[in-house]
Amino acid sequence: MKSLKKFLKSKNYLTIPLVLTETNHFEIAAKINGVSGRFILDTGASNTCVGMDKIDFFKMISEVSDIKAAGAGATEMETLVSSKNKIQIGEWKKSKQKIVLFDLVHVNEALTSHNSLPVDGIIGADVLKKGKAIIDYDKKSLYLKK
Repeated sequence: MKSLKKFLKSKNYLTIPLVLTETNHFEIAAKINGVSGRFILDTGASNTCVGMDKIDFFKMISEVSDIKAAGAGATEMETLVSSKNKIQIGEWKKSKQKIVLFDLVHVNEALTSHNSLPVDGIIGADVLKKGKAIIDYDKKSLYLKK
């Protein structure tokens, strides 16, 4: 029987390792506009997000947004949007990626209180859909289609 990894490789999928944190989140390394960062993989987040304090770090240009961010324990937070960003996860790349910018302080406080490292952002369902993502929880791997 062929392994999932071999099968997906034959279908042009790339393998990206995931790290399970103390908080049971998958952490993933990604580059935005060529700058590496640490992200949480969140299938429940509709948009890929970056912390407001990381706009310059990731060389992003922001615009005012009418999107209101709501997340775990927080509602109706102001956001900005940055369009036309390059995103790279492993060997998988996309340009013209829209990224929502909002205050990640509450997310990072929750992580650090559970001995996890703070993150720069969240990889959301928008990117996962574009990459036809498959998550293998057992092997701690994310598969994205080239």
